[in-house]
Amino acid sequence: MIRSFKYTVCFIKQGSKLLMLNREKSPIMGVWNGVGGKIERGESPEEAALRELEEETGMHLEDFFSQGTITWETSEGVIEGLHVFLGELDSSHVYETPKKMREGILDWKSIDWILDPQNLGIPEKIPHYLPVLLEKEGVHIFTYMDGKMKHEAN
Repeated sequence: MIRSFKYTVCFIKQGSKLLMLNREKSPIMGVWNGVGGKIERGESPEEAALRELEEETGMHLEDFFSQGTITWETSEGVIEGLHVFLGELDSSHVYETPKKMREGILDWKSIDWILDPQNLGIPEKIPHYLPVLLEKEGVHIFTYMDGKMKHEAN
């Protein structure tokens, strides 16, 4: 069962790199993350991710090949989460970066850099779920608890 949460994050892959956003606002200001945002009333998570992608990058994508939910428990015992998506941009498509946008700066980052265990410039959960999204197409459910990520394929 896929739960519904209020936010999405979307990663766009092209070859061995991902399009990342260094946000200039809270939350997660100053770190590199995918693009995304709040799901609007009447939107599915996928529709919201595609809309946010277009708004934040100017890029149009038809769909995603890997997606899932990530949940975690806050220190107050509340279960929170978000919908995560991975799409691919054709190698012939040119998207010049760095590019200053309303939300921050967009730039292509190598997957190796993003997944480097020493990298403190990305949100802490990304190295736990992104390798699975990159490796296995489909729908995934991730639960982050006690510093570890549990994965279920749907």
